[in-house]
Amino acid sequence: MSDLKTAALQYHAEPRPGKLSVELTKPTATARDLALAYSPGVAEPVREIARDADLAFKYTGKGNLVAVVSDGTAILGLGDLGPLASKPVMEGKGVLFKRFAGVDVFDIEVDAESPQAFIDTVKRISITFGGINLEDIKAPECFEIERLLIEQCDIPVFHDDQHGTAIVTAAGLLNALEIAGKNLENAKIVCLGAGAAATACMKLLVSMGANVENIYMVDRKGVIHAGRDDLNQYKAVFAHETDKRTLADACDGADVFVGVSGPDLLSADNLKRMAPNPIVFACANPDPEIKPELAHATRSDVIMATGRSDYPNQVNNVLGFPFIFRGALDVRATRINEEMKIAAVEALRSLAKEPVPKEVLAAYNLESLEFGREYIIPKPLDSRLITYISDAVAKAAIESGVAKLGYPAHYPLKSVDDVFGN
Repeated sequence: MSDLKTAALQYHAEPRPGKLSVELTKPTATARDLALAYSPGVAEPVREIARDADLAFKYTGKGNLVAVVSDGTAILGLGDLGPLASKPVMEGKGVLFKRFAGVDVFDIEVDAESPQAFIDTVKRISITFGGINLEDIKAPECFEIERLLIEQCDIPVFHDDQHGTAIVTAAGLLNALEIAGKNLENAKIVCLGAGAAATACMKLLVSMGANVENIYMVDRKGVIHAGRDDLNQYKAVFAHETDKRTLADACDGADVFVGVSGPDLLSADNLKRMAPNPIVFACANPDPEIKPELAHATRSDVIMATGRSDYPNQVNNVLGFPFIFRGALDVRATRINEEMKIAAVEALRSLAKEPVPKEVLAAYNLESLEFGREYIIPKPLDSRLITYISDAVAKAAIESGVAKLGYPAHYPLKSVDDVFGN
């Protein structure tokens, strides 16, 4: 671990601090170049944009620029360490946007005294961007922050801790249910955790056909049920009449366990209580709710996923957000709606069923990989993700009426370079 710490600190500090820079996209070699870039030439696009605001997408980088914004109240698994401490994570998000989908990012850390102050700040600067990715904001404040910004902004606002996690989880879970010979409508689901990611995961599953009466959400006080009087409005959505009170009760006969909580909280005994072919998504990072070695030793029929890259079936948000924004930006969507999220889920799960290219196998030092218990979600380095997901999201935006542009001529994308015709 000390070696990792040293390497990580060196990586972020050398040879130049940070992980992002601003690059020039136009020539600046001559006096004429500079006259076009700034005064007097810059006055011409200024006049055009003043005449027609949509021309900002033609004459500036707005249409390919996303703000990654945080207040630092829920940084990774580290908690509330403040906005400045969140900056390495926000820069990291920018790296992933650029690396996987060619999306430019400004990371913005907001020192806000209240959720309303945060909302006001983001709303005022939103005109600069084509989209806003909210990150590492604690629940329940994050729900209201996102809701109000979606209402007040005319560009996509997407809280990745909620919806990115939900989209990747849903894709893997639907494939796991298929392999297990089960269906979402009848599946009994236990969700350990009741924060932003957990709530979004369950809401998306309900949108896709899960029965809310079959979902048992468990927080620090036990099962969320209709008899509790300590539930906020977001938890109350999942409260129903049940005599289950503990995690053990909830696991009895359950088909699915989704953990978005903390390490080692699912015991072997509780795994034994689950139905045949149990599906376990233990997504706490870096240490899952149950270690895969223990899960497999306990149940030979378990289908297992974690948030870690060193085990099969990694639930990784990078499978979603870069390509979701790519599709949304390319058709100038005003929001990322439920139809676009479901389209991303279906695209992601369908890709897992396709033959895996040799270059993906080589990247992970694998001889073979095919759809099954240890491959229910595509690998992050699969270059086809931009084709499948961005294409599906763009189509869904158009069909659901939130796109300002038609289907781009350069679609379907084959690579990041296709975005700019390189």
